[in-house]
Amino acid sequence: MSHQQEEAPESDEDLDLSKGPPRIHYDEDVEAGPSRRTTRRASGDTESIHSLSRRRSVDPAIALPIQYRTISFNVEETKTRGLKGASKSDKTTVEISDLDWHRISVEELYQRLATSPTQGLSAEQVSRRLKEYGSNKLSSPPSRWIPKTMGYLFGGFGSILIIASVLVFVAWKPLGKPPAVANLALGIVLAIVWAIQAFFSFYQDWSSSRVMNSISNMLPDSCLAVRDGNQRQLFGAELVPGDLINIRMGDKLPVDIRFVQVSADAKLDRSILTGEALPIRGTVDSTDNNYLETACIGLAGTHCVSGSCVGVVVATGDRSVFGRIAKLTSAPKTGLTTLEREIYYFVALIVSLMLVMVIIVIAVWAGWLRKRHRDWITVPMLIVDCVSVAVAFIPEGLPIAVTVSLTIIAKTMKENKILCKSLKTVETLGAVSVICSDKTGTLTKNQMTVTDCLVGRESMISSAAAEIMNLSSQKPDSVSSACGLSQLALLGGLCNAGEFDAATNHLEVEQRKIHGDATDQAVLRFAESIQSVMKMRSEWKTIYRMAFNSKNKFMFQVVQQVAVADMKDPSTDIKSTSSDCMTLMIKGAPDILIARCSHLMAAEGHSEVLTDAHRKFIDDKKDSWSREAKRVILLARKKLPQDVCTLSPETREFEDQIMRETTLGLELVGLVGIVDPPRDEIPDVVRTLRNAGIKVFMVTGDFKLTAQAIAAQCGIITQPFEQIEDPSVLRSAPSSHLSAGIEGLSHNSIRCPDARSTRSIVLSGSDMMTMDDDHWDNLHGFDEVVFARTTPEQKLRIVRELQARGETVGMTGDGVNDAPSLKAADIGIAMGSGSDIAIEASDMVLLDSFAGIVEAVKYGRVVFENLRKTICYLLPAGSFSEFWPVFTNVCFGLPQILSSFLMIIICCFTDCAAATAIAYEQPEADVLLRKPRNPKKDHLVDWKLILHAYGYYGLLECTASFAMSYWFAQKKGIPFSTLWFGFGQVPQGMSAERYKAILDQASSIFFVNLVVM
Repeated sequence: MSHQQEEAPESDEDLDLSKGPPRIHYDEDVEAGPSRRTTRRASGDTESIHSLSRRRSVDPAIALPIQYRTISFNVEETKTRGLKGASKSDKTTVEISDLDWHRISVEELYQRLATSPTQGLSAEQVSRRLKEYGSNKLSSPPSRWIPKTMGYLFGGFGSILIIASVLVFVAWKPLGKPPAVANLALGIVLAIVWAIQAFFSFYQDWSSSRVMNSISNMLPDSCLAVRDGNQRQLFGAELVPGDLINIRMGDKLPVDIRFVQVSADAKLDRSILTGEALPIRGTVDSTDNNYLETACIGLAGTHCVSGSCVGVVVATGDRSVFGRIAKLTSAPKTGLTTLEREIYYFVALIVSLMLVMVIIVIAVWAGWLRKRHRDWITVPMLIVDCVSVAVAFIPEGLPIAVTVSLTIIAKTMKENKILCKSLKTVETLGAVSVICSDKTGTLTKNQMTVTDCLVGRESMISSAAAEIMNLSSQKPDSVSSACGLSQLALLGGLCNAGEFDAATNHLEVEQRKIHGDATDQAVLRFAESIQSVMKMRSEWKTIYRMAFNSKNKFMFQVVQQVAVADMKDPSTDIKSTSSDCMTLMIKGAPDILIARCSHLMAAEGHSEVLTDAHRKFIDDKKDSWSREAKRVILLARKKLPQDVCTLSPETREFEDQIMRETTLGLELVGLVGIVDPPRDEIPDVVRTLRNAGIKVFMVTGDFKLTAQAIAAQCGIITQPFEQIEDPSVLRSAPSSHLSAGIEGLSHNSIRCPDARSTRSIVLSGSDMMTMDDDHWDNLHGFDEVVFARTTPEQKLRIVRELQARGETVGMTGDGVNDAPSLKAADIGIAMGSGSDIAIEASDMVLLDSFAGIVEAVKYGRVVFENLRKTICYLLPAGSFSEFWPVFTNVCFGLPQILSSFLMIIICCFTDCAAATAIAYEQPEADVLLRKPRNPKKDHLVDWKLILHAYGYYGLLECTASFAMSYWFAQKKGIPFSTLWFGFGQVPQGMSAERYKAILDQASSIFFVNLVVM
């Protein structure tokens, strides 16, 4: 059988296996490419608590990219230094990183899958592979309603309550002789309390988002495949690995395929997985070692927006990338929030105390009362007493109080324009020890302005450049640098994704609205101030554009003159004499692009060889501007060779050739310096956070010196520049030295940025690439850290490395690629203006500005403090004082002065009302002057709180309540001496009914006294 690869056809007709089949139709319109940027409701109409009980479903187009990006970053990590940190997706990451379908040749692909480029699979092969791999369907996630229901019903104190209820029912019947109605009532009340607790657990944790149902509907029903040499319309579920399928414009891929033929204009929209709407061009050969990023693999769920292609199926169903990610996305969350861990710690403590006391009660009964006072406590009464001990120790109102407290705090945070998406993560804010913040738009105003420009060796401020051009228009030969400035403006206006809003064209340049990112806006305004951008764009047409991305650090545009223009206009002088020639214009980071430049445009407009002296001058100017907190942009150009100009811009060959042309032979046209001032409130915000013991790190893609200067303006770096340590210190200084320096700081020195022990460092992305565990251990000892020239992958690594060293990390972000780091952080913080995917991945949204983080931290700490106060309030009356009536009844023969029924009334009704009031407690004055809570050491309930609740308040309330009750009984004719070791003895001359009535009244007094106190 021949497995030779056929030549790639040049048109759709060449790829058609048959011209007869009709167009494939799907459940949803595949022609309309999904837009990832949806319009959100106004913040005023948005619920602050995005309770999952209200969010029945999650848009897969928002949920899937988060997992996809995380796995893609992890795959890159495994190829360099191994995956750091454990997560649910580790197994998936390893499996995907091991795939090599994109790296093997087409011939090997055919051989490995035993398929034919002309015949496809045989019926026998299909039957065998269907048995081996199963149908091409996404399996439903395992139903977890049974364990989840069991958790709601028997988690926490639930199991104790239901066991207690059953035991009381048993004590009522059949052990009760005669059955006591009080036991029946107690059993019913315990069952009701158990059901209420289960309901509140269900309310807090209803998180079935039904993602899988939405995902399953996103795969197509059918496709065109070749089997036994004939093309067939097959249901998507019938496809198996090795099938040869034909994809045409508008078709959605039902499986993962390796392309073996692609048309010149084949493009695929991967936005459902990547979150980025820009389609990628399909190829036969691999373009990336990462299986998820290469262009020769078509992924299930994506669709073809132009052209056509033929591919061989390499994965179906749950084995496809779509299936793997869908499974992770719909999988239940594992792990506990800090609050959940503290609640479980508290439950374990209370249950342990309860069991000890129950054992003591049973031991006293078995060793003494059963023999000496057989009629005092019968078996049914012993059961009720044990249940009473359990009821006494369990604060039944705690789940209600916790839910109410978190809800109130979340509503308060909404008033401060902070949206918390989960009740349980509110408290985690109080433990945040490191906040990693973006720069642009978070710390800065995102209002960029070009302040300086450089043409040749002439540097000037932007206003001077505009004046020079005005003077040149009046006296053309008066200013020699006018031609160079004109060329700089031409590149700034053409190599730019920004667009002026036509409705504001009548306004001054500074007041016009521009659609585009802040950098493009600044460069476009600068270009417009020199000459008309509209005129420039009318004389040039765009042939091809590649947008800026965090990996390349530049954007480029291929342009062509519409016609030969008036050469007296210096802006048209690109050294071309034919409108057929194309010009490559590029704009980006100087440290990336200057090495690719071989020529320099002089201020007069002519080209010169870029000498070492020129390079040093430009580097010095770039560093000088960067130290002034300016973002420096280099603009360059290149006349493309004729053989490139003859290629079709729609082909992959053209794209590859252009990418090669960007690597060398560029002509440097000039530099521009852009200022993006810090927000006015940021220095105070950083100072407040530092006073609260929280480290604030900057994570940015900017140049190292620029990031350092802006960090200094924001107060993140407080040391003089000459005292900022070099990254090499991480390789030489032992971690023990740095750790000792931090551990030895006093509380005040941590809060004071001017302390002599404060250490600062600025790292670039390239520095991070060489860091190992020891280097990160050393870095952990620094107080002030700036990460510059970072990629989204490195942001994820920063989060993991800090968490591995015991830090509770908050990470800010607003882009699609930030989603993995937001998801991995203990608290992901998105800005209200961020992408929908970033908001979905985050735990908290700041609607106004980064200044809201101060309020968020404050109320996160208030939650913890108020919960401690609530527990401290519940334990003395609702636990300690309820236990002693049972204990004195068993050990000292006293009547049980507080019934189990009244115990439940206290816990579930009277205490809950007061506990709700505690939730409104205002923050303490020093709440932002304390160090962050250490989740490993600072527990919600510790021995100090237990001693305070039991040894002070509990003892006081219990003693006073006993005294009032027995004083009342004494006044009514029942002396305490009669009750002490009386074991139910009725005073002489008093009827049993009168005796019981007085003790019932005394019980009410005990109850009222506890409630009042």
